[in-house]
Amino acid sequence: MALPTPLLGAVARAADASGGGTGAEALPGRAGAGGGFDEQVLFKAGREPGHGYACYRIPALVTTPHGTLLAFAEGRKDNCGDATDIDIVLKRSTDGGRSWEPLRVVDPGHSDTHGNPAPVVDRRTGRIVLASTYNKGRGDAGNCDVPCDRTPHMQYSDDDGRNWSSPRDLTATLRPPGWNSWYATGPGHGIQLVRGPHRGRLVVGLNAESHDGTRTTANHAALALSDDGGAHWRLGAVDTHRIGADRTYRQKPSELTLAERADGAVYVNGREQDGTELGNRDDAVSRDGGASFAAPFRALPDLYAPMVQGAVVPLRPGRWLFSAPADPDRRRTLTIRSSYDQGRNWESAERGRRVTGDWSGYSDMAVVGRGTAGLLYEAGTSDARQEMRFARFTEEWLGPRRGADPTTPDRVPGSRGAHVVGGARPVGGRFGGGLRFDGADDAVRLPYRASLPLGARDFTAALWFRYGGAAGGGEQPFLWMGGVGGAPQVVLRGEPRAGRVTGQVTTLAAGPGPSRTATVRSAGAYHDGRWHHLALRRTGGRLTLTVDGVSTTVRDVPGTVSRNSTFGVHLAQKPDGRAFLTGDLDEVRVYGRALTDDELAALRASNAAPAGHERLVLWLPLDRSG
Repeated sequence: MALPTPLLGAVARAADASGGGTGAEALPGRAGAGGGFDEQVLFKAGREPGHGYACYRIPALVTTPHGTLLAFAEGRKDNCGDATDIDIVLKRSTDGGRSWEPLRVVDPGHSDTHGNPAPVVDRRTGRIVLASTYNKGRGDAGNCDVPCDRTPHMQYSDDDGRNWSSPRDLTATLRPPGWNSWYATGPGHGIQLVRGPHRGRLVVGLNAESHDGTRTTANHAALALSDDGGAHWRLGAVDTHRIGADRTYRQKPSELTLAERADGAVYVNGREQDGTELGNRDDAVSRDGGASFAAPFRALPDLYAPMVQGAVVPLRPGRWLFSAPADPDRRRTLTIRSSYDQGRNWESAERGRRVTGDWSGYSDMAVVGRGTAGLLYEAGTSDARQEMRFARFTEEWLGPRRGADPTTPDRVPGSRGAHVVGGARPVGGRFGGGLRFDGADDAVRLPYRASLPLGARDFTAALWFRYGGAAGGGEQPFLWMGGVGGAPQVVLRGEPRAGRVTGQVTTLAAGPGPSRTATVRSAGAYHDGRWHHLALRRTGGRLTLTVDGVSTTVRDVPGTVSRNSTFGVHLAQKPDGRAFLTGDLDEVRVYGRALTDDELAALRASNAAPAGHERLVLWLPLDRSG
């Protein structure tokens, strides 16, 4: 289906007739501060003359061939709900994001929901094509009823984003009849291929769901393709995951962000939404210009982010950027992480560059100049939906590629060493050496491998700890395996303010449903500057915490301790980076079975492991690092 030829300037209108003004508000202490980073509030409720939007959400950002930045958003009129009366709005900047023209309405909702902006630029012609999604609006802040009838639309601008064509419904081309429960374009920018036999092709990410009249039955992650500058579109690659008999998905990728590798392959990174595989991010690759995926999406357990949209952009061939909140549980701590091998590996959260510690949500990025990127993201001091900020930053601000962290051996055969981060230093341990952590940023992080998640099986986690009054009254993490918040996890921590040491498991049972937590606590905090042996055992429906041979037992909660979330193994650090240990650790071991009382006593008395290292999951002696 072709887009209309004439531009209809009346569709796009400026916020005021003068066309003047910066259209943005500098953030005190940030914009103009130097150091390669400037930031300003670009969209905020109540700030636009003549536009009474209650909320702005869903950023999208592109740079045109003329160097103009186009910042798109959803202007939500009555409330911040996803299915309210929503317009797609735009601001333009012709000076690299330093100042902005007044707001324009590109696609008015007229009481319905017009959203999910996904712009893509044809650099041969200068045309900007905008994909979007429509559904019937609601008068309240509720979600669209399931199944939700949502349809794809396309419109374009041939004058650098000043005026826009009327949107055209592309349901017949881009939404198969069975994709009848949910449909979404982007959000965030699409790409134009510049290499190989498909050079010039426009590619936009999509996701959809199917419904059989009773329940949702399948999820589809897909690419839309155009080989004529956006005049005609067709479906390309599709990765379909069907719901299982237990009413869960193995994978459910959505909200796709794209980039082209040097060999012409299309890299696709997505939000992983409620799939049972570990990770809140996933990715896939197309080697035929977006026509098909080379393999199904794979989960990325240790690319930390909450369930949220994120963005990928190549700053240069040797450095790609990924923007998303780095807190694995909540939408906060927007961080830029780098990949130096075009998306095959991403640096960990602590190696990324933090943009803000505030609440933060969806984001998009664009290159605005040599070595300089622009970032448009949702943020707020109390809610990520308070405003939308634009940041301009340089590669110098990001910093150079860091060298490898020191490592400490993991004695499990065939495993890699664990990373020692923040400068944790050697100290005399209970048996041989140990590590001392400063409570600020020191930690040990074990690289992900498939043998680490404990699932629903019995286990024993054991370690030596030492801390004292300098630890203060806050949370003192010893060992954290899995996620954080309400996600499946295994935790050993000190809580000196409450006068206890705590063991915790959070689990998910088979099928859909909320997580459940079992917590077992000692009678004291043991923060006396001496070494103490700590173990948590799960077996026979019981959870037992043992400190220096003294045990406390509670009823366990059934289910898996590793599903539906990010996964990491941390010593001395909470996975969200909001608590660190001030103290020492030594001889950290995890077994995939419950040790007997005699085996645990031998481990405590002489560091004597069970014969043959039976079912050993990890063993970090912490006796050296380097």
